[in-house]
Amino acid sequence: MSFETDPNIHKRLEAWIKEKGVSEIELILPDMNGIIRGKVVPAPRFLKGVSNHTLRIASSILSVTVTGEYPEPDLERDGEDSYSGTLDPDCVLVPDPNSICVAPGYRTPTAYVVTDAYTHAGKLIEIAPRQVLRRVLDLYTQKGWQPVVAPEVEFFLTARNIDPDLPLETPVGRSGRAETVSQPYGLEAINEYEDLIEQIYEYCEIAELDIDTMIHEAGAAQLEVNFNHGDALELADQVLMFKRIVRQVALAQNVYATFMAKPMDNQPGSAMHIHQSLVDAKTGRNLFANVNGTDSRLFRSFVGGLQTYLPEVAPLFAPNVNSFRRMRPQFDAPINVQWGLDNRSCGLRTPISDGRNRRVENRLPGADANPYLAIASSLACGYVGMVQELEPGPMISTSAYRMPRSLPRTLDEALGRFRDCAPMREVLGEEFCSLFAAVKLDELDAFEGVVSAWEREHLLLKV
Repeated sequence: MSFETDPNIHKRLEAWIKEKGVSEIELILPDMNGIIRGKVVPAPRFLKGVSNHTLRIASSILSVTVTGEYPEPDLERDGEDSYSGTLDPDCVLVPDPNSICVAPGYRTPTAYVVTDAYTHAGKLIEIAPRQVLRRVLDLYTQKGWQPVVAPEVEFFLTARNIDPDLPLETPVGRSGRAETVSQPYGLEAINEYEDLIEQIYEYCEIAELDIDTMIHEAGAAQLEVNFNHGDALELADQVLMFKRIVRQVALAQNVYATFMAKPMDNQPGSAMHIHQSLVDAKTGRNLFANVNGTDSRLFRSFVGGLQTYLPEVAPLFAPNVNSFRRMRPQFDAPINVQWGLDNRSCGLRTPISDGRNRRVENRLPGADANPYLAIASSLACGYVGMVQELEPGPMISTSAYRMPRSLPRTLDEALGRFRDCAPMREVLGEEFCSLFAAVKLDELDAFEGVVSAWEREHLLLKV
């Protein structure tokens, strides 16, 4: 790909800006953690930069850690046109016109647009998470396949918390009381936050995000939104924007919204379940089912790939120390890659459906995962499974929580397995995998240098 991939990009963006009347553009480049980085430019400057490729930013933002630091650079890559060494050259931001949307809630009419990072020579930078997902999708395209995904994202509302040493608390609802017990699917419970939820729907409509259902999940003030199924890259963009909109609406309502995997003691964690199916790129026929509605060979191999490789790429869907606190049976989170028909104790659930809607739900990713990398890793595992014609294990009809754990218990263990998985490094890109692991190891080192409240409580005066 190059700058000339879409010669009409300037005209498309100019027409859109004129129609919507926006005067500022937020250029968005998601980093390894799915944190939004970028810059704000006036609309005329933006359009000029699109034409002459002068929308630039330091490429090091792709490797910044969640603590705002940078991992030890890979000195061996210096001078090799690499973007993970010490030189920190600028990258050129090229906006994806399919991602541009009105940014709701701003005083100045503003738009969001997700960008791709290019070298000055017009080559896509392979370590960028959005490009990692596109790299996987290109493998599907070469086979004539088109994956279809539908994410489900959970999050908690909490009272404002300005002291990180204090535990989070449930916010007060419109009744004047805070939730204290589990209220799964509770309609009255979700109505406690009616004003906030209505604002989220309103803002999502303005931003043209294709969300479907919102429900109250099992945790106190825990909500879930379902996205309508569609293109994997577009859905990853939408999840990124949705998380930002939800956080902004919550702050305006004087509460927090958090997508941490396990933000509160004695409460469930928050997941990002990913429904996945596969269609023929030409005909649109679901390739996961035979003509008679039975599971196809491709479907079984896709599941086999998920079972074989998901435990090896856990850092991509469980990227933080906190992510592994969620994976506990007592809080309804999977600990293995068993699969079953309509069985939510399994890491891989096959919903009851006819052949046209045959799909598998990956229940492993946390809401804290970078949506590009979570979707990319899941599709990569399924792709390798299909190419290798893997067979899945037997489907189970009992509780998978009682079966052995096959997922890593810690981020440290997960990173070790990730670095040793050659098939995934090949599919996802060697340089990306090395840099991602370096970022996560740096974050792990920072975490291990902090003494926790639990240690002070139980060890200070006893050991």
